[in-house]
Amino acid sequence: MTAEDRARKPREPRETPSGLDYVQVERTLRTMLEEIDAKGRATVAEETAADDRFADVVDLAQAESNRSMALRLRDREFRMVRKIHQALRRLEEGTYGICEDCGEPIAPARLLARPVTTLCADCKAEREAEEALRG
Repeated sequence: MTAEDRARKPREPRETPSGLDYVQVERTLRTMLEEIDAKGRATVAEETAADDRFADVVDLAQAESNRSMALRLRDREFRMVRKIHQALRRLEEGTYGICEDCGEPIAPARLLARPVTTLCADCKAEREAEEALRG
């Protein structure tokens, strides 16, 4: 096996997080994708149907503020879609539920609360502390 083959091969988890139903996790991730897609379609439909004639500048300002907020939310959801696809790939590779920093299993409760997470609670806290120091 060449070094390139080893680099491409997903690492084998040392343990499988106990009590975690991978089928349910996949269902949850796919449901999240469907919900984000539905919200995105609704936003497009609202923007397409919007009547851009306003009685005064206050109404116009409110409409612009609402549009800006909707676009920011869609941008956040786009980033979440990327994370969901990465989590689904980890499920396929057999690396789902393993911390990308320390290689230890991520607690099932953490994975249920945030199915796209890649870090155990300790490594996440460590990263947040480092970020706080950097400002």
